[in-house]
Amino acid sequence: MQSLARPVWQALGAGWAGRAVRFGGAVRLDRRFGPLAALDPGADPADLAALAEPGEALWLVEPEPVPPPPGFAVTRQGQLLQMRAGPLGPPPPCDLAMEPLGDADAPAMQALAALTQPGPFASHTNEMGRFIGVKRDGQLLAMAGERMPPAGFGEVSGVCTHPDARGLGLAAALSHAIASRIAARGDVPFLHCWPDNRAAVTLYERLGFSRSGAPWLTVIERQTKL
Repeated sequence: MQSLARPVWQALGAGWAGRAVRFGGAVRLDRRFGPLAALDPGADPADLAALAEPGEALWLVEPEPVPPPPGFAVTRQGQLLQMRAGPLGPPPPCDLAMEPLGDADAPAMQALAALTQPGPFASHTNEMGRFIGVKRDGQLLAMAGERMPPAGFGEVSGVCTHPDARGLGLAAALSHAIASRIAARGDVPFLHCWPDNRAAVTLYERLGFSRSGAPWLTVIERQTKL
């Protein structure tokens, strides 16, 4: 089974190659799309300083915790649960229609992401992987899309539901739809969540995902003075 031990680095060398910004052995996603970054094997961690403005954070997902490079401080660090899909079951029931989300929906998507904190959501994250959502009376209630595209994989990401719409099964229906789309093109759906989020883990297990890894998220912030 193909490894996803370094999903960000793998994505930046595959589906994100056209949106990658490099300095020496450091590489990051164009900041308009998000703060994810990585280092080539054996690269100097100090190269990351050229890819972040003072006060800007970079997110790294690696097999082990990442110590802060010179000029950075760790602001968040923890072990994620990585899950990948086997055969997906039938679509969960959903009483509300799912629809594609486009540029006109970007402000509502930004607001929902700011409210629910599904992970980093930058100004152009909505353009990364054909998000879909559920609306009621014009209000965006829930959404899901794609993010990391390592070769042969697609990450289900940006899954979030407005607090007023929880309990309607929207996250399950949207996640299943995104995972089905990834599988239909011949890639393996995968995702990340916090292992102590039992509700999310149980939901994804019901959809056909199983535990496949435990990478570390390290968020580092460049200090004002190097």
